Amino acid sequence: MILLQDGSATRLQACSGYRNTLHCVLSIYRKETVAGFFKGMSFPLASITVYNSVVFGFFSNSQRLISKYRYGDGRHPCSMLDLTVASMLTGLVSVGLGAPVDLVKIRLQMQTQPVLAENLHLAGNTSNGTNIRLRSVDLPGQGNYRGPIHCISSILQTEGIQGLYRGAGAMILRDVPGYTLYFIPYAIFCDLLNPDGKSSPHPCSIWLAGGLAGSISWVTATPADVVKSRMQADAQLQRKYRGILHCIIHSYKTEGLQVFFRGASVNAIRGFPMSATMFLSYELSLKFFRSL
Repeated sequence: MILLQDGSATRLQACSGYRNTLHCVLSIYRKETVAGFFKGMSFPLASITVYNSVVFGFFSNSQRLISKYRYGDGRHPCSMLDLTVASMLTGLVSVGLGAPVDLVKIRLQMQTQPVLAENLHLAGNTSNGTNIRLRSVDLPGQGNYRGPIHCISSILQTEGIQGLYRGAGAMILRDVPGYTLYFIPYAIFCDLLNPDGKSSPHPCSIWLAGGLAGSISWVTATPADVVKSRMQADAQLQRKYRGILHCIIHSYKTEGLQVFFRGASVNAIRGFPMSATMFLSYELSLKFFRSL
């Protein structure tokens, strides 16, 4: 279910040919069958354990180092300011790891996507006054990645190492505030669900707090996620956006303010089970290793 939601969210955000989430899901199924929802997911699935381990490990160690620096004790409870700093630093680290993974996933998901004429600047008036309608076109250059390894090597050959970090600036705008609105609400919900604070929260409380924090984080990060997805999908055929600001302005002028909230409902739904599971795993693992 989460993979289905991820595939539809990416195409909703990066393309302008879908009316809503349901239309996107049905279009993918009709044109590519069930396999279309799993395109580009092998690389993220293979790396998600390492990615989450690094992210949560860095966040935990950041809290410990901040507490040791400010209070002289690494086990001293962090203040809200300490958590904010640790969350923002974690967001920066996540971009270094996650940007290439996201890029490969999006390129693989988008390579079989019908290309809108508008995306190739074909819509408009020709020299003889004939108006070209907005339509779908198929280009022979599409669908040229055989898998994630071939995708990475192709990007390195054509765009260099910086090509793997296409859209990283937009990802920073997403992940720095996104992780702040991920860990801070989680801490707040845990405190609310465990008011005495004398014992560690119950696993059900951790699961609920993590799920709610994930939904909040993903919904608020949706505008930046839309820009990131468009920047990363952009270079596959013809460079359309000159930068982050140009992508924002162009998207707003052509599709309105609502374009930046495409996939918000999908993000909210998928964010809950994903984050609930991750936080529960993180807290139980932390508790286990501390008991050794």
